[in-house]
Amino acid sequence: MTFDPVQYKTTTRQQWEDAAEAWHRWGPTLETWLGPATEKMLDAANVTTGSRVLDVAAGGGGQTLAAARRAGAGGRVLATDISPTILSYAAKAAAEAGLTNVKTLEADGEALDVLPAGSFDAVISRVGLIYFPDQQAALAGMRRALRPGGRIAAIVYSTPERNAFFSIPVSIIRRRAQLPPPQPGQPGPFSLGSPGVLEGVLSIAGFEDMRVEAVPSPLRLPSAAECVRFERESFGALHQMLAGVPAADRPAVWDEIEQALRQFESDDGFVGPCELLVASAAAPWTVDQRHERR
Repeated sequence: MTFDPVQYKTTTRQQWEDAAEAWHRWGPTLETWLGPATEKMLDAANVTTGSRVLDVAAGGGGQTLAAARRAGAGGRVLATDISPTILSYAAKAAAEAGLTNVKTLEADGEALDVLPAGSFDAVISRVGLIYFPDQQAALAGMRRALRPGGRIAAIVYSTPERNAFFSIPVSIIRRRAQLPPPQPGQPGPFSLGSPGVLEGVLSIAGFEDMRVEAVPSPLRLPSAAECVRFERESFGALHQMLAGVPAADRPAVWDEIEQALRQFESDDGFVGPCELLVASAAAPWTVDQRHERR
C-alpha cells in the first residue's frame, strides 16, 4: 500500500471536521491531561506579556487560550488549523473567556507562507507536528514566520512503549485492519518519539539551540471504558486506521481495545501510561544580525 499524502490530508481534514464537537466536549479532560506539558511548552517558547504567538494545528484551542492569557492585552495569538469547524470552537472558547487577543485562520500547516515573514515571537504546536506528511515543509513555514531569535515549541508523544494508552489501540487496529508497519518519515502518533529524532528534524529545518524534555503525562479517567469512549469519539488517527476494517467488525475491535486497556484499572480508576516530549528551538540570527546585537 503506497502512502498518498494528498489523500491523507484530505481524510484528516474531514475527520477533524467530524470530531470537532467531541474534541470540544472533552476539553476539560484534555486540559487536565495535557495542561502540565502545555505550560512547559509555553515556557520553552518564551511566551510572556506582549508575545506574538502562532499556534499551528491549534484544534479546539486549549493551548491557544493558555498562550493568550500569558500574552495579555499587549500580545496576540493566531490559531491556525486545517479544519474550520474545530477552529470555530477555539474562537468561541476565546470569546467566552473574554480573550480579545485571539484570532483564527483556516490554514494548512505545511503552507504557512500566507503569513508575513518574521511576524511572530513564538510558534507553538500541541500534538500536531506528528501528523504532518511533510514535517520539513511545516517546520520551514514556522521558521519563516518567526523573528530571528524567536522560539518554536511543540508537544509530541514519545515512544509507543511509554504511551500504552494510545499504542495498544493503534496496534490492535493495525492488526485487525491488516495495515503494514509505518514507514520511516510517515506521519503518525509516534513518528517523532524516538531518541534524537526531534533534534534531528529541527536541525535539518535550520533551527538552533534545540532542547527536548520528557514529561510524564498519565491519562486519568474513571475506567478503561471511559478511555475507549474518549478515544473513540475524538482520536482522528484511530478512525483513519479503522477505515480499513469493515463497519460491522468495528464494535468488536473497540471491545478488544477495552479489554486490553483494563490492565491499567485499579481501585483509583484508570491511569493510562503516557509520556510527552516538549521540544523547543530558536530561529537563527544572520551573521549581520548577530553583529548588530553586540
